[in-house]
Amino acid sequence: MAPSVTGTAPSRPDQQASEPVGYDLRTSTVREVNRALHAPDAPARALITAPQGAHALACGLDAELEVTIDGHVGYYCAGMNQRAHVTITGNAGVGVAENMMSGSVRVRGDASQSAGATAHGGLLVVEGNAAARCGISMKGIDIVVGGDIGHMSAFMGQAGRLVVCGNAGEALGDSLYEARIYVRGDVASLGADCVQKPMREEHRAELAELLAAAGFDADPAGFRRYGSARRLYNFHVDNASAY
Repeated sequence: MAPSVTGTAPSRPDQQASEPVGYDLRTSTVREVNRALHAPDAPARALITAPQGAHALACGLDAELEVTIDGHVGYYCAGMNQRAHVTITGNAGVGVAENMMSGSVRVRGDASQSAGATAHGGLLVVEGNAAARCGISMKGIDIVVGGDIGHMSAFMGQAGRLVVCGNAGEALGDSLYEARIYVRGDVASLGADCVQKPMREEHRAELAELLAAAGFDADPAGFRRYGSARRLYNFHVDNASAY
């Protein structure tokens, strides 16, 4: 049975009914905005305008919040997210959704390096392209990318699923553990111990669920699956000279 997709819970009724509270970064600091989002009486819905590439925005959220950031953001936006649902209407810098635990983060533009790095759960959607090391050391997160990804993506991926609707760069899945990778386009090269695997019905069902959660209309039949060959798990004395 395919694992369920995390981070896709519907908005609460009060979130749907209330108008978002606005925060303008031309007149407020990142520290002030983050403090307001962390407060016990934080608004269920928030709209952050004029981010102007600010770093560490909406980090460490731990409540059922719906946060929209209208513009481009810098490093580590929505890092360490728990439970909140964050939408970025522009591009995101290095480490968006880094170490996310649950909830969801959506980037309507492109994402820089290390998107979703070390994340344990939740759903990260990048509607554009993601740069190098997307999903590096992923530990349970689901990542769906509408475009291409760069080199060394899912490096040391331990758990979770990475879906790529475009092409993948060099050394995909290098030193992979148990993360699953689905790619529709071309793969420049596979990393150490990463191999193509058969697409069974359970994988097509899992992929269909992930694509639907991300809001992408793509046919699972057009994807290939990649995973670990499980040859790097243990030290083999007969191959000592190769280490």
